Amino acid sequence: MDKIKAAVCHEFGAPLVIEEITIQPPEADEIEIEVHAVAICQSDISFAEGGFGGPLPAVYGHEAAGKVTRVGPGVKGLAPGDTVVSTLIRACGHCPSCHDARPVTCETPYDSFNDAPIRTADGDPLFQGLDSGAFAEKIVVHHSQAVKVRDDIPMDSAALLACGVITGIGSVVNVAKVRPGQTVVVIGAGGVGLNAIQGARIAGAAKIIAVDMTDEKLAMAKEFGATHGVLGGEEKPWSAAKKIAGGRGADAVFVTVGAAPVYDAAPRYLAPGGSVIMVGLPHARDKATYSPLAMGNASQGIQGTMMGDTVIARDVPWLVDMYDQGRLKLDELISNRFSLVQINEAIASTKSGSAKRNVIVLK
Repeated sequence: MDKIKAAVCHEFGAPLVIEEITIQPPEADEIEIEVHAVAICQSDISFAEGGFGGPLPAVYGHEAAGKVTRVGPGVKGLAPGDTVVSTLIRACGHCPSCHDARPVTCETPYDSFNDAPIRTADGDPLFQGLDSGAFAEKIVVHHSQAVKVRDDIPMDSAALLACGVITGIGSVVNVAKVRPGQTVVVIGAGGVGLNAIQGARIAGAAKIIAVDMTDEKLAMAKEFGATHGVLGGEEKPWSAAKKIAGGRGADAVFVTVGAAPVYDAAPRYLAPGGSVIMVGLPHARDKATYSPLAMGNASQGIQGTMMGDTVIARDVPWLVDMYDQGRLKLDELISNRFSLVQINEAIASTKSGSAKRNVIVLK
């Protein structure tokens, strides 16, 4: 068992504590990754606040990039020295979801507390948050959670491909399957929302309407491809969005913020036949309401998505190519860089809503 530093959550809502933990070598089908960069995702914050439940103590963090340092028996296609993006998408490869090219909903259970490769310094179990536990110097994960990328891509930018980018773009391309000429609304111009906007631009949407609470965020959305902006705090913002859409509404509405009241209003932006795509996830206790009659009569729908229904071996290399071609903004998504010991400062900055993506840089 090796000793590493990690940011540990001992109490929901309390600051994370930087302390020494132990990590076991990779076993069959596992790899060890030296973490060079890990981004702060709202899901990590929600877990640390107790919004998604789960055992304690825990190590969160799941949007990471680094170098493979060791591989376990049975691992093929990855070797020590490889630069990888590491995600929370753990796939067995043989369940019905994996056979249907939906590894994000893999049905093979994994006990990320009792069977996790990490332990406290005293040898007690540690919850490996989101099957990753990447707020740490090293991680041991299933080989399916990593994909090799070019050595020369900046690690802090590469880390964003592990969640925020694939979730936002995947929700547009893989889930809604937006076509050229369609109209979309993206509610929330944070890290995931900006990537949904990029995805809509890449997919050829004619009108991309960003909805957020500040002019600053709307200006940022336009830098990433939004054609119009609507302030969410104004009375009936859906009316303004529909006016922009020629009175018809949007073919797809992407809710990228984890706030239940936003889901209440989201169907109001839709055109007949359109769908609300649930991207941002509220806390488990929060509920939303909608009219089945109104949506049914208009042939509208609500579609959930986990991680943009991404297949990382297929989608991450494509996104790296888009980045190389200048068609995908990655570097511009990074607002601030912090060290591991500054993680609580990074979390506070993310919670303020002012950051696109904050990144913890370890190497």
